Amino acid sequence: MPGATRSTNAAIGPALVSGLLALMVPGSAAASPPAVSFTHDVVPILTKAGCNAGACHAKAGTGQNGFRLSLLGFEPAEDHEQIVTAARGRRIDTAAPEESLLVRKATAALPHGGGQRLVPGSPEHAMVVRWIAAGAPPSRPDEPRLTSLSVDPPEALLRAGAHQPLVVHAEYADGTRRDVSALALYESADPGRVTVDEAGVIGAVGPVGRTAVMVRYGGLVAVTRALVPSARPPVDFPEPRSFVDRLVFANLARLGIPVAADCDDATFLRRVSLDLTGSLPTVERTREFLAAASPDRRDRLVDELLASPAHADFFAGKWTALLKNRRDETSDITGTFAFHAWVRDAFLTNKPFDRFVRELLAATGSVVGNPPVAWYKRVRDPKTQAEDVAQLFLGVRLQCAQCHHHPFERWSQSDHLAFTAFFAQVGRRPSGIRGEDLIFHRRGTATATHPRSGATLLPTPLAAAPVALTPDDDPRLALADWLTAADNPWFARAFVNRTWKHFLGRGLVEPEDDLRETNPASDPELLDALAADFVATGFDVRRLHGTIVRSRVYQLASRAADETTGNAAAGFAAFRPRRLSAEVLLDAIDRVAGSRTGFANLPAGTPAIALPDNAYTQSSPFLRVFGRPDNASVCECERNDTPSFAQSLHLLNAAGIREKLAAADGFAARAAVDPRPTSALVHELTLAALCREPRPEEVLLAGTFVDAPLPAGADRATVRRERFEDLLWALLDTKEFLFNH
Repeated sequence: MPGATRSTNAAIGPALVSGLLALMVPGSAAASPPAVSFTHDVVPILTKAGCNAGACHAKAGTGQNGFRLSLLGFEPAEDHEQIVTAARGRRIDTAAPEESLLVRKATAALPHGGGQRLVPGSPEHAMVVRWIAAGAPPSRPDEPRLTSLSVDPPEALLRAGAHQPLVVHAEYADGTRRDVSALALYESADPGRVTVDEAGVIGAVGPVGRTAVMVRYGGLVAVTRALVPSARPPVDFPEPRSFVDRLVFANLARLGIPVAADCDDATFLRRVSLDLTGSLPTVERTREFLAAASPDRRDRLVDELLASPAHADFFAGKWTALLKNRRDETSDITGTFAFHAWVRDAFLTNKPFDRFVRELLAATGSVVGNPPVAWYKRVRDPKTQAEDVAQLFLGVRLQCAQCHHHPFERWSQSDHLAFTAFFAQVGRRPSGIRGEDLIFHRRGTATATHPRSGATLLPTPLAAAPVALTPDDDPRLALADWLTAADNPWFARAFVNRTWKHFLGRGLVEPEDDLRETNPASDPELLDALAADFVATGFDVRRLHGTIVRSRVYQLASRAADETTGNAAAGFAAFRPRRLSAEVLLDAIDRVAGSRTGFANLPAGTPAIALPDNAYTQSSPFLRVFGRPDNASVCECERNDTPSFAQSLHLLNAAGIREKLAAADGFAARAAVDPRPTSALVHELTLAALCREPRPEEVLLAGTFVDAPLPAGADRATVRRERFEDLLWALLDTKEFLFNH
């Protein structure tokens, strides 16, 4: 009912209405109301009141003061036992329902650490009392099961200051439908933009943009999307180059956000080189590109970068970190080097991503003959294997479900256990390589046992039926079949979302590995279109990269067209600047300074983006300070790209930086004796670091500094070298160098 308003208790379900009529109007037509359902009527009241929240009686362990409920009421049978029979039944009194300890505590008639959770005389209070008066029965086995939850409107367009009540309906297996708005729980994903109160009334309070409001009831969740548009007149958009542009511009048009101008060639060259290869272009390549006049020069540059070995190096480093390619005291470099080489070869040959994942999951043998088995050395526990696969390749975080039902998702403990069963028959025995195992399928039936019910669970994909396997079948092959199927609802979407974040600085879903229903995409149409295209092209990684960087959206300038609309980069109306990652920054400094960083057991000249494992992070102060991950997690958040004071100090006075500036064959040493004018050297330095020609005022300032009169008796070459070192140092500390923009 758009435009309507109601209080927290004004809109209640039919069962509550019937119950109140029965209590207040004896002998009326409502004198025989439907029986109260513990699952459908009482548990939602406890959830709405917060009784079974994690900080209250659903606290891990013994609950609160010995009274333990399941988290958010996901286990009604256990909750009924706790309320009715535990503690020798002292929590309820069927002879005097209102005197029940459960009621008196909740209404604060007795001291209660949680305060008043039920208002005396409220519909919720009346319902709980009526249930106890009926003998506090458990739910009947034949009660219809809750099958779905819907929220109206599914999408709300709210001007600043506007409000919109949400109406929530629960649907049951027998076809019945109830308004459960009063008992649903509501939560805004971005309270700074859109608020929601306990009654489910949402309000636009913040900047232009879109967010989501989560609705929870009876173990199910639903989401409504909320859009807060700009008050500006309709916006004109440039001609789209692809479906990516068309969908992003359509989304921005609804929000009234204009896009930035196209970036210039110099900006594009530096941006796409860093994003596709993690490397700055050479001065010669920069000059060649900036001088090119062909209209397809950007597309030809993209093709060149995608086919380069540096592209394979860069993305191999990213994925070996996510796949936990670690060296420890029980292993040597054989396994980590072999695994890194296998991942790099996959990107160098553009191996389809579905095949890459299949080879990883089904790996059997030794690391020498089949390098992907190294993953089973780094990730040994079946539970962790299942959780890592779900998070990395599906964007599903199962960790919470290992102990209880996921509070923001559909996944239960049974789902977690059944998914883990796919790895139950992974066998291992020592191989001839120190610290590396021989991996094989151990014959037998893969199962898992539920710790509370004792039920035997077969290997089961998420939201699917169990897989029928014989003792000779390797469950991992069945998992790979389901995981990489074209109709898998998560596989392609998870990969394209992660890839979009790499190039645009923010995922369509954030965090990039949390694709749950209650965390919808900022542009769901674009996410679906990218995923469909990825599947249709045979999971072609290189083509996906090209599709994104060739789009007009990727090639927008980083300065927003309208700063009054808030963070335009969040809606992809402008490019989001981001700091260079640790390896990329180290290589960039080496490239510009003309220095070289050496790494143990690797050929001279190996760039930091090509480092195979975590051991090099530990041995490099620069990589540690600038946040290179230790390859201990499948979460991208392990990499810390946030600027810090320690990083500033490192750039300003670290011995390693000073050594690079003063390298014997570095830029400063060569420039000191170069016969060319200082202006030509400043041009070369700016092209190397920023991929653009210097501005006239920059040439003038640098020339004035370098060509200032020499101190009496000073050696010209020595002084010029020191001045070029200072000039180089100043340039390396600029935001324009430190950020990809």
